[in-house]
Amino acid sequence: MDYISSEETVLKVKPWPKDTIATGRRHTVGLKSDGAVTAMGDNKYGQCDVSGWCDIVAVAAGNVHMATNTGNAHTIGLKSDGTVTAVGWNKHDQCDVNDWSDIVAVAAGWRRTIGLKSDGTVVAVGRNNEGECNVSSWHDIMAVAAGDWHTIGLKLDGTVTAVGNNRYRQCNVSGWSDIVAVAAGYLHTIGLKSDGTVTAVGSNKHDQCDVSDWSGIVAISVGSNHTIGLKSDGTVTAVGWNKYGQCNVSDWRDIVAIAAGCAHTVGLKSDGTVIAVGDNEYSQCDVSDWHGIQLPSN
Repeated sequence: MDYISSEETVLKVKPWPKDTIATGRRHTVGLKSDGAVTAMGDNKYGQCDVSGWCDIVAVAAGNVHMATNTGNAHTIGLKSDGTVTAVGWNKHDQCDVNDWSDIVAVAAGWRRTIGLKSDGTVVAVGRNNEGECNVSSWHDIMAVAAGDWHTIGLKLDGTVTAVGNNRYRQCNVSGWSDIVAVAAGYLHTIGLKSDGTVTAVGSNKHDQCDVSDWSGIVAISVGSNHTIGLKSDGTVTAVGWNKYGQCNVSDWRDIVAIAAGCAHTVGLKSDGTVIAVGDNEYSQCDVSDWHGIQLPSN
């Protein structure tokens, strides 16, 4: 889960456990323990065509808010050799990652892809209308997160940097400290602190930033307008937009990883099975038969 150890504060980045489940607006992706990948949901742009992938160590899926019908349909896979593969919609070249190398973590936003290199620098491809890909000057980064129009970088010293759209102050993170994980949604940003509390900035129209009373959190994930927190006891908490029941996670138990899509939420259990709630128009929540999904581990 999303912890930073003292061993990770070195020049060569060693990120915490990599993402083994990922959610886009209309699809869900799971990394299996043998390095293969499975996907469920909308496949209009081939974003679920991952059956031939192998030797994958992390996955990411492009996400987007409900009002947008395109640009949310790509899937990224990080290979054990530090290279990256991608499938799906590529109008903005967000899948042009075949020449990337030495990558240790990936994030997929709306029409773009972010890669973290082992030296703490960051690369990006895709839509850059809001400056969301302007990350070439970043350094000492140990984690990245991609919202719709903004990109977040977590630094080795626990501070946070951001680029992109800041209309709702979702990039106002310069004062944050002691952060161990970050997540970015449509118009808000979430930070997990080392003491298990959570901080948030940005739009709060749906109460998605009402996390100040959370405690005992070990992992976070953000959908378009909802926020999910995994607690140390394996239970899950949620705030925000709940039109499709994507926040109905209070009865979940034995969860070891979480992922929030636009309007659905996915949880990985300790036995490698998966549970999901929320919007299921494209069968993106039909994951009850999944098994052997890779558990988070360094």
